[in-house]
Amino acid sequence: MPELFHRKLERSAIGFVLAIIAAASVGGIVEIAPLFTIDETVEEAPDMRMYTPLELAGRNIYVREGCYACHSQMIRTLRDEVERYGPYSLAVESQYDRPMLWGSKRTGPDLARVGGKYSDFWHVAHLNNPRDVVPESNMPAYRWLARTPLRMKDLPKHLAAQQSLGVPYTDEMVENAARDAYGQATPDTEFASGVTERYGQETTVNAFDGVATQVTEMDALVAYLQVLGRLTNAAYTDTAATEQPSDPED
Repeated sequence: MPELFHRKLERSAIGFVLAIIAAASVGGIVEIAPLFTIDETVEEAPDMRMYTPLELAGRNIYVREGCYACHSQMIRTLRDEVERYGPYSLAVESQYDRPMLWGSKRTGPDLARVGGKYSDFWHVAHLNNPRDVVPESNMPAYRWLARTPLRMKDLPKHLAAQQSLGVPYTDEMVENAARDAYGQATPDTEFASGVTERYGQETTVNAFDGVATQVTEMDALVAYLQVLGRLTNAAYTDTAATEQPSDPED
């Protein structure tokens, strides 16, 4: 019976088109409907901060080099994942990611909480030649990043584009984007103080690639990697609240 129905449907062009539309509509509804309740499902993070211009430039390099194709940035709510990588990812942690880089393939480990796990020196050595620090790694080397000066003059436009998408960069942040990118990677210059004034005292100001005389793409990428999972403490607060034992008298 199903075969006869299917054969009859295939012979009717209009019926077949309507069946395709119906099937596609079901998939569309499943994907779109949850968006109407997004305000109820996304957590609040009052301490959430935005990417600095240098970190945003590093994120652009991360996307440009296709790092997201081998590394995901979403820890699932599975015990083995949480034990290996840390608290599971929250939606609010990606609210300033345009586009988000959750991913699904893990040729390499998940990077959602890699920020602060290793030193800047480790990241530079890893990017120069991954096998120097992880002998079994099949990741390609990115030596040229340390030799390539970071293009900073376009950063105001990058921040302005993010601003138009809802990221709360101020006009002052947009105007000072290039200076702040330079200052974050050159801690001994007059531009360094402006970074912490605009983005908070928790912002790391450092010569990320170990060279304070110029700002390279290596500086930007390491700065980005070091902030992953550290833009907010919401995941740790949420985990602590979930794991807190209940009062036996309640």
